[in-house]
This record gives sequence, structure tokens and C-alpha cells, in this order.
Amino acid sequence: MSSSLGLTHLTGLSSSGPSFPPSHRRYNGRPRTSSFKIVASETIQEPDLSVTVNGLHMPNPFVIGSGPPGTNYKVMKKAFDEGWGAVIAKTVSLDAAKVINVTPRYARLRAGANGSAKGQIIGWENIELISDRPLEVMLNEFKLLKEEYPDRILIASIMEEYNKAAWEELIDRVEQTGIDAIEVNFSCPHGMPERKMGAAVGQDCDLLEEVCGWINAKATVPVWAKMTPNITDITQPARVSLRSGCEGVAAINTIMSVMGINLKTLHPEPCVEGYSTPGGYSSKAVHPIALGKVMSIAQMMKNEFQDGDYSLSGIGGVETGGDAAEFILLGANTVQVCTGVMMYGYDLVSKLCSELKDFMRTHNFSTIEEFRGASLQYFTTHTELVRIQQEAIRERRAIKKGLQSDKDWTGDGFVKESESMVSN
Repeated sequence: MSSSLGLTHLTGLSSSGPSFPPSHRRYNGRPRTSSFKIVASETIQEPDLSVTVNGLHMPNPFVIGSGPPGTNYKVMKKAFDEGWGAVIAKTVSLDAAKVINVTPRYARLRAGANGSAKGQIIGWENIELISDRPLEVMLNEFKLLKEEYPDRILIASIMEEYNKAAWEELIDRVEQTGIDAIEVNFSCPHGMPERKMGAAVGQDCDLLEEVCGWINAKATVPVWAKMTPNITDITQPARVSLRSGCEGVAAINTIMSVMGINLKTLHPEPCVEGYSTPGGYSSKAVHPIALGKVMSIAQMMKNEFQDGDYSLSGIGGVETGGDAAEFILLGANTVQVCTGVMMYGYDLVSKLCSELKDFMRTHNFSTIEEFRGASLQYFTTHTELVRIQQEAIRERRAIKKGLQSDKDWTGDGFVKESESMVSN
């Protein structure tokens, strides 16, 4: 299966833009191949969830996102045992002694009034830092996991200061454990921006290009660049990352936020000795935002990087198989889950797989690749929407479908007039 975004089977999508040379890296000891042909089966078979991304084979597209669910050997082993397609460990750096967490460090937003103790959780904020465990401990656990699960995909998430030698040392040390790929955290929205770490790099394309150059000159395994949504145009850092040698991008990391103010105490949440700091927002409420960012990146990759073996990993508010299908329909090869695991447990993957298969059966899709990117063709500009609708109206012989002008609104029929313009 191809892991590129070359969706040539879709009508209305054309490729344009520069062509980039293949990477120098080899995957699992084999030269990278850009794609191979998929032959549709004559009979409907059980949906196949397996994916091959940048030469890495996974039993399903569901990946543990970097964070607490990948913080140590025990929890990563649990993820593999439950059947997750891959695990991305919590982000590591050379000097864990500089990483000091506080408690509490999470806050939740529920549907309902501010501060309500009831209602569905729709938002989750964290002010948690990267791994505070000694690097040597994490490296030993990576090695042990690869020894016990040699056929499963373990991805190291890394982050360092603006120092070429530090990045090179960190890459060398994580690769020696046998990890299959690297995800570079260019996107953590809080914590240590003063050290030029995380989103401080991802928001500065000149800095990002330089650091990506260091990383890709050193790495021998696939590299994914994890994007921050806290930027005006997310396609800019995504483009820079791919042009600088990364094989893939992952999007999005959490959104900078203030979860809320306790209206009894007047203190912000999460509250640490009466104080707080802005943190990263995740869970169901960010899903539409994540879809929009992933769509933008996928369109850019489709137009500018179709000739290469580049991948896209979608992240943000995934709690159901349908949530995952949306990311894949926009062009994602894999779908990451972090907060969802914290809320529902590692066995969530069985539900995700079952629901994604149900979606595939409904549409007679036998593989992930058959529908990946299928919805990209339906996005256009507002100007084009106007043209399309006007043409459709003419074709329907000017049968009125919704209001055509602000002057047509009436007070008595306002609700029905509003409903006439809702798409679902």
C-alpha cells in the first residue's frame, strides 16, 4: 500500500508544485519505495485495517499519541497488548533533571455551566511537561519493549534545546535502542519556550528549517514533525519540515488555552497554590479545529509533495471510529489518540477498530487506502461555492433552495428560514 498522499484515483484533484528528491534513509534495512499498486478485490472481504507508513507496517492506524499513555514500560506494554497499531512514547530530552512537574496539572471542561461537576467531558487542559524520567531509564525501556515486541512499531518523541550537538546526541542514543521512527516535538505549547523548545521552534520557520536540517542529517529512521496549531498558517511549518527532510508530519498538538476561572475562588484552573499558567487544550472540543488543520496540510501535501513517500498523522479529539474515519478521509495515514486513552483506557482501541470497520463495511471499503483522502476533493473556496450553487440553481430551473439574499429574511419565518440553509 502506498503511504504517499498521491490520491490520483480521485477526480477533480490535480498535482502541482516542486518535486523533491527521495530521502537518504533506509527503513528496516530496506531502501524506501514510494508506492505499489493496489488491486481492488472482486468480492467484499472483512475490512483490513493494516497500514504501511514510511515503510513501517502497523496492524491498524491507531497510534498512542505522545503523553502520559506512553510514559513508561508498563503502560506502553499495555498498549501493545491491547492491540494499538503503534506507540509514541512520551517526549524525552537529554537532561530530565530540568523537567519539574506540578500537581494538579489537568483541568476538564464539561458540557454545562462553568464549574459544573456533571455533564459530558468535552475539553481537557494540561500543563504537564515532557518526561521527567532520566533518559537512560527511558532508553532501557525502549530497548526492552523492542526486544519483547520486535514486530510492533515503537516511536520515540524527542525535544531538545537550540543546540546541534544536543540534538545529534539525543537522536543517536534513541536510535541505538532499536526504535522504529522518531517524532520531533515542535509543538508543545507550554513549559520551556525560553529554552527554544517545542512550539518555540515550530512557530519560527527559519529556526525550524535549521533544526530539521540537523535532525535529518543525523537520523537513519523515519522522522515525523509534530505541528503546533498555535500559528496562523499551519501549512508553512509543515512545508518547511518536509522540505528539510522529514518523512511525515503529525497534527495537531494541543491548543494554548486557559480552561476557566473558578467563580467561587476567582482562581484559574488547574490551580496550583492559588496560581496557574496557560496550558494545552485537547479532547472532543478540539476535533473540528484539528480536522481543519489536517485538511490544510493534506491539500498542501497533495499539491506539492505527491511524488514522495510522505505521511500525515491526524491528532485531535478522537474517541470513536467515526472520528478516526474523518481524519483518514482528509488524507491521514494514521490517527493518534492520547486524551481519549486517559479518559477511557487502553482497551478503547478495540472499540475504535470495530467502529472503523463498521464504517468501511457501510461503504464497501476493504482497505484504509481505498478511502484515504476521499473527502479532500469536496473543499473549495467561498467564491467557488457561490458559483457552484448558482449553477445548480440554474440547472434546477431556479427552484428556490434557501434564502438567496439578506433581504429575503422575515421575522415570522426566521426559524424555518434558518433551517432551510442547514446542510444536515
